[in-house]
Amino acid sequence: MRYGVTIDVSAPIPAVIEETAAYREAGFDFVASSQIFGYDALTLLAVIGAQVPDIELVTAVVPTYPRHPIMLAAQALTVQAATGGRLALGIGLSHQIVIESLYGYSFERPARHMRDYLSALMPLLHGEQVAFEGETLKASTLGPLEIVAPAPPVIVAALAPVMLKLAGSLADGTATWMTGPATLESHIIPSINAAAADAGRPAPRIEAAFPVCVTTDPDAARELAARVFSIYGQLPSYRAMLDKEGASGPGEVAIVGDETAVATEIRQLSEIGVTDFGAAPYGSPDQLSATRTLLADLANDR
Repeated sequence: MRYGVTIDVSAPIPAVIEETAAYREAGFDFVASSQIFGYDALTLLAVIGAQVPDIELVTAVVPTYPRHPIMLAAQALTVQAATGGRLALGIGLSHQIVIESLYGYSFERPARHMRDYLSALMPLLHGEQVAFEGETLKASTLGPLEIVAPAPPVIVAALAPVMLKLAGSLADGTATWMTGPATLESHIIPSINAAAADAGRPAPRIEAAFPVCVTTDPDAARELAARVFSIYGQLPSYRAMLDKEGASGPGEVAIVGDETAVATEIRQLSEIGVTDFGAAPYGSPDQLSATRTLLADLANDR
């Protein structure tokens, strides 16, 4: 299993570059940048990648609705060209409240939108001309995009059965958040693996991200996670995964405890088929330091 960390996109860019360099030196396989209301993830990772070598750069995740697939393909390939092919392009639908209230787009038939989006995006990334007309979008180019760079793996944030089938059959894997180990083992992993096998595609990348806190007071750490990550207990897609896990909220799926407890829980994810573990460390400065140290030890003990 590969190990990565979510970078702090609230910090100034020089600090983010320094943070990424530290993760690279510590032996992590990848860093992940969110795409919410801060920096543009692709631009940020291009800047980071120009300064920090030898670590994968993951978008977690770029919403599809605001970016036409031709534009996103050009952006992604530009990052690939700038970073020596180290991008993993995580994309997702986002949420109805974001797409409709903030951007003013319709969120009707989101799975159909993702199928159309991937049908246009994937050929463009692989150097093909596209002439596609789906139910939710059109994409037509005069030829291949004029960017010489390898296609990045495309990781779809997929939780529901239809989305997992799309991710397995048309893309390169999935990324989850607020999805507990029982749900990963019984729902996410078998669903996407079956879809990839049925489509004759390679085994998919399964990236599972969790809040993580090494602490001597796990109850307090869970209470903190419940507050810090409370919004994710209200968004329908994450709420469905928490319900499937039997969790009342984010605090119950956070990975917390002493070094032994946290390491055991993370290693169990590898045993059930997670290929990439993404950590979102949280807590006090001392807890953050202990968490990052443990994660680095795990990343180097393989």
